[in-house]
Amino acid sequence: MTDPAQDDRPPQGPYPAASTTKRSASPVHPLPTGPGKRPGYLVTGYPEARAALNDRRLSKDTAVFFAGKESGRRLHPAVAHTMLATDPPHHTRLRKLVTAAFTTGAVEGLRPFIAQVTHELLDECPADQPFDFMASVAVPLPVTVICELLGVPETDRADVRRWSAELFAAEEPDTIDTASHHIANYMTSLVTAKRRSPGTALLDRLIAVRDGGDHLSETELVSLAVFLLVAGHETTASTLGNALLALLQHPAALRRLRDDPDRIPAALDELIRFDSAVSTATFRFTTETITLGGTEIPSGVPVLLAIGAANRDPRRFSEPDLLDLDRNAAGHLGFGHGIHRCLGAPLARAEAEIALRAVLTRFPRIRLAIPAEHLHWKHTRLVRGLASLPVLT
Repeated sequence: MTDPAQDDRPPQGPYPAASTTKRSASPVHPLPTGPGKRPGYLVTGYPEARAALNDRRLSKDTAVFFAGKESGRRLHPAVAHTMLATDPPHHTRLRKLVTAAFTTGAVEGLRPFIAQVTHELLDECPADQPFDFMASVAVPLPVTVICELLGVPETDRADVRRWSAELFAAEEPDTIDTASHHIANYMTSLVTAKRRSPGTALLDRLIAVRDGGDHLSETELVSLAVFLLVAGHETTASTLGNALLALLQHPAALRRLRDDPDRIPAALDELIRFDSAVSTATFRFTTETITLGGTEIPSGVPVLLAIGAANRDPRRFSEPDLLDLDRNAAGHLGFGHGIHRCLGAPLARAEAEIALRAVLTRFPRIRLAIPAEHLHWKHTRLVRGLASLPVLT
């Protein structure tokens, strides 16, 4: 274990001690609700969240849950109803077809491109004045990589990057809805173009993929392309920012990885556990009465899984508020668990490893440009990430 006295941990992490006490007393909590609204439950304990992630009685089929409910939203269906919002057997079929094309080999083949993009982005960062790591590296890197993987032409990537960012515009529903139509319409046109002139990118392979007589329909292709584009963009960007911030706040850990960058792959699980980019798992609801953590949850109610809090559960990770690079944190829930575990986890890990290695190697004196308490965080329900991360080199 890393010596806490040598690790300079900040006085309080993202999930304060009060929440740890509350979680230990009751890892499943009813959520306050208003008149006419269905009650919900929040799961903050690790074993309860892990079990819930793999419980088929918790459905992700939002179309079923929200059927017949009026809404002022106008999200494009390709964004509103992705593979994430489906249950078996439909989800099983889609994931099987996608997995046939989204392989570890494809990610390995992308590593030179990831490194190239990373260094090109870092080349643009000034050496003698502060720069925002989020805007300069963490945000553009994953969207550029997924555009390359899908086969989005370079001339279109600026638009795709902007629309993808707008999909996560907190508290701006009109902006989100408009961006969903822009990006879905673009992907529809791209699928059509690739049918006329096939290439070798992932989207081309998804168009051609077959499982016996089965294949992806046009609607499924567009939805999947949108899902792959946006799902890993915001979360990977936040993973990069959260990981670098954790190291900047823990000088001993930073020095250790700076002096031996080959340790970075093994440190990633702990960095992701320590400050999970996915703070809350995507929507689920009970299809029958279940019991979690000794709490009975009725059928037909939403269940929110607090991934970030679960990854700080002392029942699973001793001294959870300590960043310990020697910890075996492979069981963290940062990429989910069960049949919905993040399909792009290998890509996210590759990007984080390559980016952190490049930053610590090229900027050995990197440090925060402002006090940590002055940093601004994005306000979203699902993702915990920095709006900006000013650094000095």
